[in-house]
Amino acid sequence: MMTQNADKKREQIQMFCMDDLVPQDHLLRLIDQAIDWSFIYDLVIDKYSADNGRPSMDPVMLIKIPFIQYLYGIRSMRQTVKEIEVNVAYRWFLGLEMMDKVPHFSTFGKNYTRRFKDTDLFEQIFSRILQECYKYRLIDPSEVFVDATHVKARANSKKMRKRIADEEALFFEEQLKKEINEDREAHGKKPLKEKKEDPKDPPSCGGSSDGKEEKTVKESTTDPESGWFRKGEHKNVFAYSVQTACDKNGWILGYSVNPGNQHDSRTFKSLYDKIKDIGIQTLVADAGYKTPAIAKLLLDDGITPLLPYKRPMTQDGFFKKAEYVYDEYFDCYVCPNDQVLAYHTTNRSGYREYKSCGMICEGCPYLKQCTESRDHVKVVTRHIWEPYMEKCEDIRHTIGMKEMYAQRKETIERLFGTAKENHGFRYTQMIGKARMEMKVGLTFACMNLKKLAKMIARKGKRGAQKCLLLIKYTLFEPKTRKTLLEC
Repeated sequence: MMTQNADKKREQIQMFCMDDLVPQDHLLRLIDQAIDWSFIYDLVIDKYSADNGRPSMDPVMLIKIPFIQYLYGIRSMRQTVKEIEVNVAYRWFLGLEMMDKVPHFSTFGKNYTRRFKDTDLFEQIFSRILQECYKYRLIDPSEVFVDATHVKARANSKKMRKRIADEEALFFEEQLKKEINEDREAHGKKPLKEKKEDPKDPPSCGGSSDGKEEKTVKESTTDPESGWFRKGEHKNVFAYSVQTACDKNGWILGYSVNPGNQHDSRTFKSLYDKIKDIGIQTLVADAGYKTPAIAKLLLDDGITPLLPYKRPMTQDGFFKKAEYVYDEYFDCYVCPNDQVLAYHTTNRSGYREYKSCGMICEGCPYLKQCTESRDHVKVVTRHIWEPYMEKCEDIRHTIGMKEMYAQRKETIERLFGTAKENHGFRYTQMIGKARMEMKVGLTFACMNLKKLAKMIARKGKRGAQKCLLLIKYTLFEPKTRKTLLEC
């Protein structure tokens, strides 16, 4: 028999309880049971007046609204508010009744600008949820995986201007200068002089005072803090680089946000400072982090760096650097024709330069495979921290390291895939680095909390099943108990 007019119940008045409408295994219910949200009051207490002004919106509700957005990957705050209006589970999570008015979509943005801007509130929320994961002993920081992903910025790729690139100091610059001068003095060379800029002699248009071309970069007029990014055959866009660390179980341990045009090796220190004291034994990263400075930093701190093989960028048809053998005792290189390349100098970049004799090389049968210089002089460079790179190569060939590096696709890369597929991490609606850090902090916090809530629920379910089996076990006869124990 065909049923008709099934919509007659639309205007029917019913009495119900909000709690009964949300399933017991609903994700938001599991999350609400996994953590006590009252910790937010302690974080924002200094942002509110104790006895002046109108009553404010509950800070916990204010944080939960964007939390819902990032948890379910809703594209904007305006759309999130529309979903809250019609979703009973969202209303239950926020503590709203069916007839309560949902806050305006601009409410969170106004509170962010007036209260939370230039604070570390969202990083503290991420850290608090991470502490809950530590409390349940779910995190193993002995093996940490580090990588970066790019998030498209809210910036039109056609609206840009060119500006002179700012020279940013490297985290190892002072130490490198000191060791360069020590190395030069050990080889009988004078220390390098400090570069001095004369403010009375401004650079000419399109060039610098020392005659070198100044580097220019593309800057967005919409979001100047983002960076022009290109990778492989991908489309050129303005983006942010989100550098992330996780353990072997996929728990997010820390993050940092930088413009998309900055290399991973330059921004690594900002992330490393946040995670270096958590008990790391081995740090696994891709080839972008394989630099002498990072290798030295990790090894000096007692951390084992696991970095992959990096193919030499030698021009086709020429000898690779590995074919020139370094003699540590005599501090020189030996070329494939058994000729010596002697030490010449140590440059400002920290590389020792070893040069051959042009008169000898002129008649060498391998000259065309060695160098194209006019004076027939071959130059081979070696960084003063090269022993740290050689130590990394030894670690890479250690038993078990190849299998550990292969876990990257199951940990950090899967984490990025989940964030982009399910949590709206492919692009951002936020403008500015500070708002981007807020988005990243809440997104990673909700990913950790979602995983924690599901594990607690699963553990509780297993505990209930064990109790049920124990009750049944006590009801059995002794012979049956013996049989169950044997099984």
